Amino acid sequence: MSPVATLDTAAHPIWLWTRPEDVESTALDQLRNVASLPYVHHHVAVMPDVHLGYGATVGSVIALRDAVSPAAVGVDIGCGMAAARTNLRAEDLPDDLGGLRKALEAAIPVGMSRHRQPTDRARGQDDLWSTFDELHPRVSGRLDRAMAQLGTLGSGNHFIEVCLDTDGAVWIMLHSGSRNIGKELAEAHIAIARTLEHNASLPDPDLAVFLAGTEQMRAYRHDLDWAQSYARRNRDAMLAAAVDALRTLLPELRVPTPPTDGPHAGNREFALVNCHHNYVAAEHHFGADVLVTRKGAISARAGEYGIIPGSMGTRSYLVRGRGNPDSFHSASHGAGRTMSRNKARRTFTVADLAAQTRGVECRKDRGVLDEIPAAYKDIDAVIAAQGDLVDVVAELRAVLCVKG
Repeated sequence: MSPVATLDTAAHPIWLWTRPEDVESTALDQLRNVASLPYVHHHVAVMPDVHLGYGATVGSVIALRDAVSPAAVGVDIGCGMAAARTNLRAEDLPDDLGGLRKALEAAIPVGMSRHRQPTDRARGQDDLWSTFDELHPRVSGRLDRAMAQLGTLGSGNHFIEVCLDTDGAVWIMLHSGSRNIGKELAEAHIAIARTLEHNASLPDPDLAVFLAGTEQMRAYRHDLDWAQSYARRNRDAMLAAAVDALRTLLPELRVPTPPTDGPHAGNREFALVNCHHNYVAAEHHFGADVLVTRKGAISARAGEYGIIPGSMGTRSYLVRGRGNPDSFHSASHGAGRTMSRNKARRTFTVADLAAQTRGVECRKDRGVLDEIPAAYKDIDAVIAAQGDLVDVVAELRAVLCVKG
């Protein structure tokens, strides 16, 4: 099975795992702009959840030679997913899940909130904090805030869920990134890239790149790696905090011990997964060493586990990569939006939200109306479009959802 469609451009082809007519015209324009970059290697890969983003679309995988575009990573550096299968079964959960949701909301700050003081888990990240002063000067003086935000959810499409798989096992799943510190670092470096002379003639200044061998590239890669590490540890901290919170009401709850080598080492039963979907990786594809940016896409090397979530109130999927070279060993990161947040607020009512999240213990107020399931693509169609990229190994249905 090959890409659903190919768009030929004057520079590099665009390979899509979706039909072009299902992609908004503004997103297609962004993809053509990306494909025109002289640093692109071979082609641009487009996932089935593609939609308009800042500079580069969400749901695109771009391999660049000797260059990287910060906008092709996104401003929430290291954003991604984590999930753990617990030892509990559906019948172990109480009929009323309201108490579990309150316990999670009390333990894990959401939105713009942070812990009053850094948690013990945050204080224990000495290797992270010892290099903080080496980051871009824009975040100078933000150490205390960064420490207090480690183990916090954020807002928008970030969430914590309690799910059931088709066998009745209880899972904990969450979605978050590098919080405000990652956003500030990304914005600082995007601003620098826009000023560089070699970016003067780009079709979109937001696609400005750093070039290999330059001080600007070194500084960006340093801060990028730091933020990606922060994001992964943020998810680890929240997962541990969620377990502790739920255990106050479900004392028998247990989860697997995290792997010690690599992101999924020892994870033979996909019982614990933590994966980025906004990040950069140095890889080898189509005969060249390249820097791959996945913005709204996960790595899907052969045998590698990942998470593709749906929207609030729908299904999510744990998947195993098939190592398809045409997608640069990648797959989609979720369902993908079909309308902007403002349009969703104008289009739907709180009653619509309540109807579409029936059976899920969650907020059902105007503050999360922009996250209504109908504002997203059909997750089942997104999964079906990438059968050559991943195999589904577990289907998860949310019964409880915490939103920022």
